[in-house]
Amino acid sequence: MTHIVGLVPMRHSSERVPGKNYRILQGRPLYHHVVQALLDSGVVDEVLIDTDSELIAEDAARNFPQVRVVPRPEHLLGGEVPMNAILLHDVTLAEADLYLQTHSTNPLLQPTTVRRAVEALMAAPEHDSLFGVTSLQTRLWWADGTAVNHDPAVLLRTQDLPAVYEENSNIYLFPRDVLELRGNRIGERPMLFPIDRAEAWDIDEQIDWDVVEALMAQRAAERG
Repeated sequence: MTHIVGLVPMRHSSERVPGKNYRILQGRPLYHHVVQALLDSGVVDEVLIDTDSELIAEDAARNFPQVRVVPRPEHLLGGEVPMNAILLHDVTLAEADLYLQTHSTNPLLQPTTVRRAVEALMAAPEHDSLFGVTSLQTRLWWADGTAVNHDPAVLLRTQDLPAVYEENSNIYLFPRDVLELRGNRIGERPMLFPIDRAEAWDIDEQIDWDVVEALMAQRAAERG
């Protein structure tokens, strides 16, 4: 039986959307949504929150007593610390066959998607890790004016362009040895796992918050 630990690293402060990790979205603090998705997935055995926030730690203890909250050590504090450095610390705190890392800023992520991602990687031993992607079919350019994914002399419809994939930060699946060997949550033979754009939205700026809030309100209305 594969033992899976979900990792949800969170800082108290946020530069572009102040206090976003605990800001209320559809009646709940933002981070509640993705933690609940992991708990409801049926494939995550343990959830670990790494945080420097006393507010989040206290709130999680009240609302998610089954979730383990650990204080972030001083040498890993600050927005400039690479996520891989934080993960290298976190995997030492809980033994697992696989670690599933996500972000509090992905509140639309669904439990069924988490489950499908785990099942996909488990069924493909040729891959050593997995990360979520969003398909893009639009005309992309490098800064020097070179086309990335199209021939400017052939004006194809965008829906006919070859897809390129954006790393969307919703899901990373990896074993500890891959992370420690490469210093990276993405291995040498990763599986790209497509997630629909409407589900994969990542809250990075205020406009992202506004879009996610509208999408959640719409879905709530559709449920009646």
